[in-house]
Amino acid sequence: MPILYRDLVRANIHPLNRFNDATQAEVDAWVPDRLPLFEVYMRMAEELAKRSTCRRLSVGTVITDGLLENVLAIGYNGNVRGFPNDCDSPTPGQCGCIHSEMNALVKAPGQVRDKVAFVTASPCVMCAKLMVQANVGYLFYRTSYRSDEGLQVLQEARVVAVRYDRWADAWRGEARESLG
Repeated sequence: MPILYRDLVRANIHPLNRFNDATQAEVDAWVPDRLPLFEVYMRMAEELAKRSTCRRLSVGTVITDGLLENVLAIGYNGNVRGFPNDCDSPTPGQCGCIHSEMNALVKAPGQVRDKVAFVTASPCVMCAKLMVQANVGYLFYRTSYRSDEGLQVLQEARVVAVRYDRWADAWRGEARESLG
């Protein structure tokens, strides 16, 4: 039997996105009737990125539990609490800002397994390693970071990483008829 991916993103193999008992006709005719929950969390991350104080790249992160029922932590990149809302240096990679993933992961409960991270940019190597250490099982990201080394770390650790941009422009005020 074919698999129906509820959000039409085949790379999204999260259990809540798969409907395994679909017929081929159901798969062919499926059009989501509302914003997928994965996209809801991605947009929350986009809104958080607007609080970033990094001059080079604004990034936001939302971390949920594996069932996508609870937001465990949020973060955006910027300087440490109480410091000036500015980068320490204009040099890429040395701006001194705490990455959004780091900001969120230090707030997330460590005992929760199979966390899901929604980040507006794919992670650097160090953030990817922290995600593995923090029991993140799935990463959804909107755009690619300047290096794919972080994605390679996640792949090696068997964390499912999905570029999630299928619905980036949908449900932003236009009529629902244009969604399929």
